[in-house]
Amino acid sequence: MPPGITTLAADTPTLSAANTGFMLICSALVMLMTPALAFFYGGMVRVKSTLNMLMMSFISLGIVTILWVLYGFSVAFGTDIGSVVGWSSDYLGLSGIGITQLWDGYTIPVYVFAVFQLMFAVITPALISGALADRVKFTSWALFITLWVTVVYFPVAHWVWGAGGWLYEMGVIDFAGGTAVHINAGAAALGVILVIGKRVGFKKDPMRPHSLPLVMLGAGLLWFGWFGFNAGSWLGNDDGVGAVMFVNTQVATAAAMLAWLGYEKLRHGSFTTLGAASGAVAGLVAITPSGGAVSPLGAIAVGAIAGVLCAMAVGLKYRFGYDDSLDVVGVHLVGGVAGSLLVGLFATGGVQSEAKGLFYGGGLEQLGKQAVGVFAVLAYSLVASAVLAFLLDRTIGMRVTEDDEISGIDQVEHAETAYDFSGAGGGAAPRTTSSAPGSTAAAKTKKVDA
Repeated sequence: MPPGITTLAADTPTLSAANTGFMLICSALVMLMTPALAFFYGGMVRVKSTLNMLMMSFISLGIVTILWVLYGFSVAFGTDIGSVVGWSSDYLGLSGIGITQLWDGYTIPVYVFAVFQLMFAVITPALISGALADRVKFTSWALFITLWVTVVYFPVAHWVWGAGGWLYEMGVIDFAGGTAVHINAGAAALGVILVIGKRVGFKKDPMRPHSLPLVMLGAGLLWFGWFGFNAGSWLGNDDGVGAVMFVNTQVATAAAMLAWLGYEKLRHGSFTTLGAASGAVAGLVAITPSGGAVSPLGAIAVGAIAGVLCAMAVGLKYRFGYDDSLDVVGVHLVGGVAGSLLVGLFATGGVQSEAKGLFYGGGLEQLGKQAVGVFAVLAYSLVASAVLAFLLDRTIGMRVTEDDEISGIDQVEHAETAYDFSGAGGGAAPRTTSSAPGSTAAAKTKKVDA
């Protein structure tokens, strides 16, 4: 994603109604991705955790929006301080911004850029929630989001996309969030689950998705919203780069879904619905950092590689014993790492920048830069997230009690259940008052009542 750039006075851009309208639509598409993620995750859990899973994503829309307006935008995209964070008093409360003031070097207002970036900030902590299904107090989760976006997301967004951020200045390519969003969230998920531990019955009880149609609905809406997430990250349509990203998003997602299903068929003998949905998401994750640097053929390679790697990675939790409930580590961390590193192999030098990957004559230079970005974000997010989870666990507690987890976190934390079965039949058949005891009619009535 291009941060602000310096332009000559003669080249000073003017507000573009077309680009502004396009970016507002893209912002709405990215906003839709958080409820879509809620459906995707909500269908993957058991019935007793459905509402909690929906709410863990949905609450991010409230918390992160307020924090972004108050100070988050300033920390992420304000004037650089030491290449680590930003800060601009005009951005506090978004109060010092003119309604027609343009984002530096672009033809869209600062307000539009701010709201587009807000939607990225909203979905990133929501991604973490899938690893924590069934067992986290809702109050603790809300507080964790508050602390995590402040300490982790806002600074990392500045590293990667902010003018002066150290990874941006190094030349790390992250078109739309492979490091800042997916590796960041995946590493955070791993850090938290290592602190809070496993679900009751992990590796013993079946924990199958309760609604695969809901999973597919969520995956489809994510795929739809991702076009705004990716194509919008070029902040306009003046040079065709966003169009290439749009095409690559579709291509890589299709390739990843097919690759995941192929691996699944060879490994387990079946093409599953959950595999199709998960494969699509893996492709979306992997093309997010790389889609502006590769060709459509490169996008096929990125998607196929990510689909297989992520399909293999989801089983690691059973081998190593960490309870990543809905495969956030396996899909988002592994997919984000794969997509970010593959820039160093498949970048053509003819789309978003002149940087070339190894297979296009660029040597190992870009791959090295990508590796630095990947492991810097991974390490920082992993450690910082584990520390935050540890502090919360030792103070207010992160987990519900074992009895509450077994009985169902929906009822305990939200006083509701996702499905009301009380009216779904089961009423006793009416008795025939004229039937004498022992008659055929009476016997049939008693049989129905039982």
